[in-house]
Amino acid sequence: MWLYLLLVALVWALGWLVRDRRTLPSVKDKHVFITGCDSGFGNLLARRLARRGYRVLAACLTQRGADGLQRSCSGHLRTTLLDVTRPDSVRRAAEWVRAEVGEKGLFGLVNNAGVANPIGPTEWMAMDDYRQVMAVNAFGVIEVTLQLLPLLKRARGRVVNTSSVLGRLAANGGGYCISKYCVEAFSDSLRRDMYHFGVKVSIVEPGFFKTAVTNLESIEGSLRQLWERLAPETRLSYGEDFFHK
Repeated sequence: MWLYLLLVALVWALGWLVRDRRTLPSVKDKHVFITGCDSGFGNLLARRLARRGYRVLAACLTQRGADGLQRSCSGHLRTTLLDVTRPDSVRRAAEWVRAEVGEKGLFGLVNNAGVANPIGPTEWMAMDDYRQVMAVNAFGVIEVTLQLLPLLKRARGRVVNTSSVLGRLAANGGGYCISKYCVEAFSDSLRRDMYHFGVKVSIVEPGFFKTAVTNLESIEGSLRQLWERLAPETRLSYGEDFFHK
């Protein structure tokens, strides 16, 4: 029995290794649009794909982030500014992408832009706290995707949405986990809808990697702000020891 299970595991591992090593014969005419490239996963992915020969279209929130990425990369990479919470910014970015890709369409879209704070006990939250996170992590993903779907269909491309392990298990209050559950559901429905057009949809579910989103100082600072704005009776119900644990 154990020998059989070991054999199955080895075959599965070999199949995974072979699939993981598969590469496209040519990527020089493949355009990939990535959001959230100021730092973290988006920044690393943009540089890596550019080194491998893809034509990377990298969207950054700040000019500083765009300039820094452009300086650090010598491959086929172009940058633009994008605030995924602003419809006018999303439309401008989509028009820029259309001009860049032309009739070939868009080979890949990576929805990576995201925020985490504020994170904390649910009772400490206000509705604006939820709206702030959902605007980036959920509605931003949806709006960017909707704007670029015609280009993705033209190229029979693929969408990669950055979710999280917390899109499967809610470990804390605030909008982050909720937004990632939304990304999972949106991706699943989009995958079914786009199957007819040959557009693939994938989800990436990172754990606790060292990025700006998981910066502990930022999270602790956000928690303190939430604590300090609580009504006195609410703070009293928790007690000072609760906050300092």
